[in-house]
Amino acid sequence: MSNSERRRWLALVVVCLAQLMIVLDTTIVNVALPKIQHDLHFTQSNLTWVVNAFLVTFGSFLLLAGRLGDLVGRKRVFLVGVTLFTLASLLCGASGDSTMLIAARFIQGVGAAMQASVILAIIVTEFPEPAERARAMSAYVFTAVAGGSLGLLAGGLLTQLLSWHWIFFVNLPIGVLAVLSGRALIPDDSGSGLGDGIDWLGSVLATAATAGAVYAIVEATASGWGSAHVIVPAIIAVVLAGAFLWLESRISNPIMPLRIFALRGLVGASVVRGFLVTGMYGVWFLGSLYLERILGYGPIATGLAFMPWTLTVLILSLGITRKLVARFGTMPVLLGGMLAVVAGMLILRTGGQQAPFFPTVFFGMLLMGLGIGNAFMPLLTIAMADVPHQDAGLASGVVNVSQQVAGALGLALLSTFATNHTHALLSRHVGADAALIGGYHFAYLIGAASVGVGLLLTLGLLRAHAPGAVAQAPAADAPPPALEAEFELAA
Repeated sequence: MSNSERRRWLALVVVCLAQLMIVLDTTIVNVALPKIQHDLHFTQSNLTWVVNAFLVTFGSFLLLAGRLGDLVGRKRVFLVGVTLFTLASLLCGASGDSTMLIAARFIQGVGAAMQASVILAIIVTEFPEPAERARAMSAYVFTAVAGGSLGLLAGGLLTQLLSWHWIFFVNLPIGVLAVLSGRALIPDDSGSGLGDGIDWLGSVLATAATAGAVYAIVEATASGWGSAHVIVPAIIAVVLAGAFLWLESRISNPIMPLRIFALRGLVGASVVRGFLVTGMYGVWFLGSLYLERILGYGPIATGLAFMPWTLTVLILSLGITRKLVARFGTMPVLLGGMLAVVAGMLILRTGGQQAPFFPTVFFGMLLMGLGIGNAFMPLLTIAMADVPHQDAGLASGVVNVSQQVAGALGLALLSTFATNHTHALLSRHVGADAALIGGYHFAYLIGAASVGVGLLLTLGLLRAHAPGAVAQAPAADAPPPALEAEFELAA
């Protein structure tokens, strides 16, 4: 392996480390919430902002940060983002009161958005060869998907063995390593430049619109969908989004060129990904609540229960999904993966008050890992396949926004459905545990239906962008035609 090749693969490790910090942060906090509430004297309503503060700024700044990466250089935006995230993690861990923690979580979300928005763009530009890009995408998918369940385990271990402060302090050595390694290994890029200036008004409108939408979504769980806390910011978000699109269609240097919406693979894959993520996030959060509240699992045991999911994604990311795509084509692998997610959620829905880990929880988690591991990489490659080089950062931001906004919306919806169904069962004098289980089961059913909608949309939106199976054996010195088409970027 040449020095140049070694540098590229080490650079991949660096950006995956940064992605791991982000994904861990979205789940690791949840296990520690009871301890945080006790130590910092949070009220029950304010406690949700330990999670929501991060989600609001993370989802809001992704598009802006992605476009800035295209303009001023992705390496620069990445390193600033990791630095900001690491410093904010230090402030989170050192927080002595609720106000300081929530403020630090807002800052942490901005840093996460800056680094996450350009990671896919860095991978796409660093690995132009189809086979290498496939392996790089597999590593990214494993980090992005399995990191969530690893976060549950890490959160339990750190909280139980040390203290909740260490769920944030653990980011410090990873962040410092990512910054130092990133400076040395990620190649410099100047971006397209700021010769025409920056569309500051469009940036403000896009960020404010996304912030309003995410705020409305995350507030719905606590306040209800009909409350002013949800309706007012939602209306403001719609108005600002309309103003943003109007502005972008009339200026010469838009922060988000509307030509990005002409990339049907990107738009279609992002929509499908949103429906898939709704079910995935539902299992992460409601599944952990079920294991702890109903089955009596401790924090560490809850994390271990997700290991069938994590290990399955790991095994698939070693090249199995890539080979399946080359052999059978993108569409069969993607559809099979989504069907496995639906099956996994329906199996978890059968879990009762005395459900054993094996086979109920085990096979539910196994199928979730099998499905997510086989669906995410095809969706990512379809999304980025026809993106021009100069728009790779913006496209990376679009992909991440679709996941974060869909994840926040999915959690709010599924939590609301679960809570309302539990209350309905309690009003019919069903026992407390049975009512709680009934609420979880109903939410799983809605999540499975969401993935089912995504499956139908896959057939309608993505079929034209998905290469078929290899018709005949390729020459020994050439990559399989399906694989080559799958990962080829348009010039």
